[in-house]
Amino acid sequence: MKNAVGREIPEAVLAATGKDIFRGTFAQEGREYKKAAPTVRACMDPTRSKLIASIHDALVACGIKDGMTLSFHHHFRDGDYVLNMVMEEVRQMGIKDITICASSMGKANDPIVPMIEEGVVTGIQSSGVRGKIGEAISAGKLKNLAIMRSHGGRVRAIESGEVHIDIAFIGAPTSDEYGNLRAVGGKSDCGVLSYAMSDAQYADKVVAVTDCLVPSPNLPASISQVDVDYVVVVDAIGNPAKIATGAAKPTTDMRKLLMADYCTQFVINTPWFKDGFSYQTGVGGASIASTLSLGKIMKERGIKMKFGVGGIAGPMCQLLEDGLIETLVDTQDFDVAAIDSIKTNPRHFEISASEYANPFNKGAYVNQLDFVILAALEVDVHFNCNVVVGSDGVITGAQGGHPDTAAGAKCTIVIVPLLQGRIPAICSEVTAVTTPGETVDVVITDYGIAINPARKDLLEAMKDVNLPFCTIEELRDKAYAITGAPDPVRFEDHAVGIIEARDGTVMDVVYQVKPYQF
Repeated sequence: MKNAVGREIPEAVLAATGKDIFRGTFAQEGREYKKAAPTVRACMDPTRSKLIASIHDALVACGIKDGMTLSFHHHFRDGDYVLNMVMEEVRQMGIKDITICASSMGKANDPIVPMIEEGVVTGIQSSGVRGKIGEAISAGKLKNLAIMRSHGGRVRAIESGEVHIDIAFIGAPTSDEYGNLRAVGGKSDCGVLSYAMSDAQYADKVVAVTDCLVPSPNLPASISQVDVDYVVVVDAIGNPAKIATGAAKPTTDMRKLLMADYCTQFVINTPWFKDGFSYQTGVGGASIASTLSLGKIMKERGIKMKFGVGGIAGPMCQLLEDGLIETLVDTQDFDVAAIDSIKTNPRHFEISASEYANPFNKGAYVNQLDFVILAALEVDVHFNCNVVVGSDGVITGAQGGHPDTAAGAKCTIVIVPLLQGRIPAICSEVTAVTTPGETVDVVITDYGIAINPARKDLLEAMKDVNLPFCTIEELRDKAYAITGAPDPVRFEDHAVGIIEARDGTVMDVVYQVKPYQF
């Protein structure tokens, strides 16, 4: 069946997943459903301790068995130890057929690959995967279809009961002996625990893994003791040098600076750039440079941002300190400056991933965004974006909040160079669709700016603005004139994963990559 972005979704995939094809970003507006309910074990005995000696003992106490779903969060990013630590113990216990439901997985989790090959891990559900796990999935080594969801889509799946978590493992920078968890105050601070909050509330069993046990009560808690079954103390939950990699810095790349300037000039000429606007951006060089230059113009014009949201890095925190932002609402910290800010600034708040982006709650923060600045691997002439599958067909990225923020913002801007190396980033058809073109308003490249023709209001707003506007087709043609039209990626017929739309329908299917023959 062909879905709303024109992708053919095989009946076999729909039958295997029980899902429908994607029918449009807002097709399920107003849907009513009953939230899932976890199994809760009453804890009435005041003498019972939640402290448990080891990961092994926690798995035994939780009744680990073949076929379970275990969840993890990625706030430690490339410094994460918890997922590998738990899964190695699962492997040593001879457990098989485990589904990992993680908020995201990166190169730090490469040791999982042998477990995929051995059948210890047979399912992966994540925002995306980088490194050797992506290569393994793309090579067809994972038994079941990998499911890639946005951050909002993951929470929707958990809270609606589509995903049932048997055991959630939550890496906590600090915990007291009763399971009040905080993301600060220890030796491995990560700033917030937003992605783990729904896991704690909906999983049947919840295990806190910490390397810093503190006196009770550990308040204010990101995750409450009422949702935690066991607390395990280990030597280290992560590598702080990789959890927080230092303050993000603006780029010195002239191409990125050019795109940043285009972005700033576009934003300030829209109707929404006024006192009280809301904003989200990433941590790419062009995005950071644009944020810094936007801050200067805000100061000159006496304009303040009402709130900034999402993953937070140093430049946004500096705007908060300078009084140019009233409030930051935070779901992930990208650097030391952001972690320090949430510790010290009373206007910097932690929110749950559900509050941030769940499309099936009564209104997420992304719905209140004026601007979001995003990146992409590819954008096609229909403004569809790909942020998961590389130009070689290998899974190499993550949806994150890309589709969520694009759907919610009044003005969605994607910054992408015309060429990624020698590969056209603007193309006739993306390798895989992760964000539908109906939610993408502007594409800014180093060779020009294309406005989605559906946005008549933006076309009108920019008619007298001196920027290098062109059509998306003209950008594609410029790219092809330099490199030639790329050969299509060669795939096998075997589906290895699906890219879910944020409402749980099938946006696209990822296939096994054919080995190249030279």
